[in-house]
This record gives sequence, C-alpha cells and structure tokens, in this order.
Amino acid sequence: MRDGTQILLLEDEPAIASTIAFAVQREGFVLTHCPLVRDARRELSSRPFDLVVLDVGLPDGSGLDLCRDLRSGPETAGMPILVLSARSEELDRVLGLELGADDYVAKPFSPRELVARMRALLRRSVSGHPLGRLEGRVPDSPFVLDREGQRVSFRGVALPLTRLEYGLLATLLQGNGRIYSRDKLIEAVWGQTVDSMDRTVDTHIKTLRSKLRDAGADKDCIVTHRGMGYSLVAR
Repeated sequence: MRDGTQILLLEDEPAIASTIAFAVQREGFVLTHCPLVRDARRELSSRPFDLVVLDVGLPDGSGLDLCRDLRSGPETAGMPILVLSARSEELDRVLGLELGADDYVAKPFSPRELVARMRALLRRSVSGHPLGRLEGRVPDSPFVLDREGQRVSFRGVALPLTRLEYGLLATLLQGNGRIYSRDKLIEAVWGQTVDSMDRTVDTHIKTLRSKLRDAGADKDCIVTHRGMGYSLVAR
C-alpha cells in the first residue's frame, strides 16, 4: 500500500470529520471530505479514489444510496466501501452490507480501529484473497469457484456476492468442512485481526446464508459451531 492513498469521506458532522482527517492523514493518506451526497458524487465523477468512507444520514440523502450506485457502476464496482454510522442496529448493518459495503463501523468509534479497518480493506483490494489452490468445481458439491474473476456459482448460477462475501465463501469452501474461527476468517478475508470485528464477521455470514438460501442451498449449508466458528457443508 502506497503513501498518498486517496480517501473520500462523506460525513456531515465537522467534529467527526476532523477526527477522521487527523487519524488518516497521520497514516500518509490523502483525504477529501464531503459534507453532502451531491459533493461526494461530484468528486467521484472527477477522479478515482482508493477507498470511500460513507456516513448514512446526510442532509441531502443517504450514503447507502451512494453505496448502491457505486456498486452498480462498472468503474467503481470494486472500490472498497466502509459505512460509518450512528445506526448500530443489526438491521442497518445488514442493509449496508447487502447494498455492497465491505465493512460497517458504528459511532462512537476508535480512530485507531477505523484506520486499521481501512488499511485491511485497502490490502484486500490490492492483493486479493489468499485462498489457496482451490479452483473450478468443488468436489462433491454444486459449487464452482472462479478465483480470477472472484465469483462463485451454485448449480450453474453466479451468486451476487460482495467482495468480502466471496472471500468468506471461498475460504469456507477450500476448508472442505474445516471449522474456521472468527479470527482465522478475519485474517484470511480482511487481512489482519482487528478488535471488535466478530460482529462484522457474523453479519457477513448472515447475509451470505440468505443469498445461499435464495439460490436453493440447504438452510444449514454454513454451520455455526458455538465457541469455535463456522464451517461449510458443500451440498
């Protein structure tokens, strides 16, 4: 990851924006702050960014609408997106992740943790996921893994996965029934262990289960092992 990484921050609270600016600029990142959705759209249309941090409730709209639009655009579909919001309820977290956000941090937050999560997302966008050698049809299962395209198909249909959902599913598939702790999943998919990320893993697993059920997979395809982690039964 290079110095001068370009970060777009959409945040309307000056005190929070100032705190984030101080934290990320110490890391050598270049921050562009936008207090309104229309300002963020203008900046995004004028030049590329390496990562976007979005607040949810803005005076002129929702950051989640922008998140959805970025995911649908061919030039911005792969851009790392982190949602930052005071709305910490599970429904809001799930909605943000379903719309394509890579991570969700609730206010109040630790600037140090926020920067660590940003760095993890940036590493994933540059280096990809360390998914081992598994490629093509997964033995004795209806899954097909396309590592180069970062896609997983189930019974011939490509699953509509975010980048992190793809990383989680591909990691579980290569484990062939192995139980992965949350720490191991964080290390494999996010790139490092970050405090307080257990709930983020659980939320991504929940949305991944929903998408697998929609595709016709068994409801217990991803198995929860209490106190241990998750495994996948590829059927």
